[in-house]
Amino acid sequence: MTSMQDTTGSQSVDRALKLLSLVGRSTENGMSLNEIVEAGGFNKATTRRLLLALMRARLIEQDEGGRRYYLGQEAYVLGTFAANRFGLLEMSMESLIRISRQTGDTSFLSIRRHTHSICLHREEGTFPIRSHVLQKGFEHPLGIGAASLAMLATLDDEEIEAIMAYNAAEIARDFPTVPPSYIPDGIAAARIRGYAVNPGMIYPNSWAIGIALRYPDGRLAGAISVTAIDSRMQEPRQQELVTILRDEAAYIEAKLAHMIEPERKASRSRTRRENTRFTQTRRLPL
Repeated sequence: MTSMQDTTGSQSVDRALKLLSLVGRSTENGMSLNEIVEAGGFNKATTRRLLLALMRARLIEQDEGGRRYYLGQEAYVLGTFAANRFGLLEMSMESLIRISRQTGDTSFLSIRRHTHSICLHREEGTFPIRSHVLQKGFEHPLGIGAASLAMLATLDDEEIEAIMAYNAAEIARDFPTVPPSYIPDGIAAARIRGYAVNPGMIYPNSWAIGIALRYPDGRLAGAISVTAIDSRMQEPRQQELVTILRDEAAYIEAKLAHMIEPERKASRSRTRRENTRFTQTRRLPL
């Protein structure tokens, strides 16, 4: 009986978190109940019950008319805590602004989320013709898009194979114009060049270049990218954009290293103190 209750409770938590994530990706316009029902895949009664629980926790709130749902105050507080701990966005903002000002094109910061990539920020450029295919909060299978492909290329072959197998059905369904060879070929090219290119493969006339970001120990941190219409992505301008992205990627990685090194030293110091206390304890007479 207890096991069944635990399973039911865990399932409710999973469902509530799914709805929280859905609403969180529609920060600007919010979502109606019907939109949440359709996207979440639960019936209206279950969806409403879960939303009420999230509202009690102040993770979700309704507008004054009671028709649309938005992230609540507590979600903002938790997001602030997370930003302070995982400050990649804060450390990248200066670079994203600089990229868009220098190029006139739109730049992005993306991170890996399990088998997918998610866009954390979109910095608009000044060029009047823009690509709107990627927005803040959008999530794509790893390998779909330049930043996503750049991140996938940093992983080992075994992990890549597992991710591609997991995402295969979704890619075939949602991105039918992408041939099966696109991602493997893109990975190979990205590893040789050090950056990934999306030559309008996902959406016609929308090109992009992406470069992965790494922590000092080599782990994947995320990726920055720039997108533009195809006429602005041809050589030699493509190499000019690559140079700008590389410079900013190095700048962000240096900031990450500066942030992490004090934490690493503090961790080593704590370990030494703990080892010293353990050694002294063992030497105490019984």
